[in-house]
Amino acid sequence: MSEDPYRWDERVEAWEEVASSAAFLAIRDRVVELAAPRADDLAVDLGAGTGLLSLAIAPRVRKLTAVDISERMLERLDDAAVADGIHNIDLLGADLRRLPLEDESATLVVSNYAFHHLDDSSKELALAETRRILRPGGRLVICDMMFSLSLEPRDRRLVAEKVVALLKRGPAGVVRILRNAVRVLTGRWEQPATPQTWERMLAARGFKDVRIELLEQEAAVAVATRPELIASAGRERDVRATSSGG
Repeated sequence: MSEDPYRWDERVEAWEEVASSAAFLAIRDRVVELAAPRADDLAVDLGAGTGLLSLAIAPRVRKLTAVDISERMLERLDDAAVADGIHNIDLLGADLRRLPLEDESATLVVSNYAFHHLDDSSKELALAETRRILRPGGRLVICDMMFSLSLEPRDRRLVAEKVVALLKRGPAGVVRILRNAVRVLTGRWEQPATPQTWERMLAARGFKDVRIELLEQEAAVAVATRPELIASAGRERDVRATSSGG
């Protein structure tokens, strides 16, 4: 997920608790619905964590590669897959910005709440890698925290809702607010991108049919495809969106 595997190795239990919440299960179900996995798909789950998304998609595809930088996350995913009788998941410890996967080796790439741990330049590197491993016509479905600390109406509403929810927790919530404020001021807070930024990044990487669906609270899903190949001047070339940057 992030570039620090040890940080995530220490957060396995905490992440599993979050991932088992009703809100995250609803998000997972929507991502699976939008991904529309097929029996012949070669799927890749970026920032797979302990398998919230991988375990739901793997039984519906030919093979799924679960990518995460944390070995402990992947070990927990493997344990869960064995317990569920799922045997078509390959585990891959890797940085999302440098995927050790072959060109055009996937037909479906998904991700859930991993990209906001990367800054925007790292997101773009990861998206370039994603496009590289997708076959022409391949689908991309990424759910993430999509907002910013701005004065835009949606952003103001989301921040206000978070603050109110934390205040309802009493002293513990106040401590959490203060900790988050310190993280923001010191540049150690998560780095989500806005829906508009996601649209721009995906278009710049040459994806087409880009659309963003806003979900509950700060979550949103970006859906896109890698263009099909067409014959042109006796050779195959990519069909690119007019706004493509690479």
